[in-house]
Amino acid sequence: MKRRNFLGLLGLGGLSTLAPRLASARPKLDLSPAPGLETLELSEAEWRERLDEARFEILREEGTEPPYSSPLDKETREGEYRCAGCDLVLFTSAMKYDSGTGWPSFFEHVEGHLLSKLDLVMLIPRTEYHCARCGGHQGHVFEDGPEPTGLRWCNNGLALTFVPA
Repeated sequence: MKRRNFLGLLGLGGLSTLAPRLASARPKLDLSPAPGLETLELSEAEWRERLDEARFEILREEGTEPPYSSPLDKETREGEYRCAGCDLVLFTSAMKYDSGTGWPSFFEHVEGHLLSKLDLVMLIPRTEYHCARCGGHQGHVFEDGPEPTGLRWCNNGLALTFVPA
């Protein structure tokens, strides 16, 4: 496809025609916040005071760390994986597995502690997920994980803190 045709496809008509097909290609998730979970809302200045620059970029600006850069990818102890922005438990060690992708990966999450949205930044439909309490960007979920869910919750290590059992 020529560059001009590709750019034309991205025009109003092309993208609106593609959007429904792209959205249907992502995992169907019914994520809603846990009952009684209070949200944490801070100003940008308060987040910058709370987080270092690398964590701020991932949690608040939806960045992605390089693969294999997080020690949490190889973490094998029992414990909890919590949001680095607000300390909400998102995963446990029993939910973790080695996906070989270079990011900490989980086949399940703590129900009610994650919210999702459609991500088309790379023009490939992906399901992005965030902490239900603070809205901090965690990663993306894919349908190539192990049983019993078949899902891979691919998380940025810097978006998590690990608390051993």
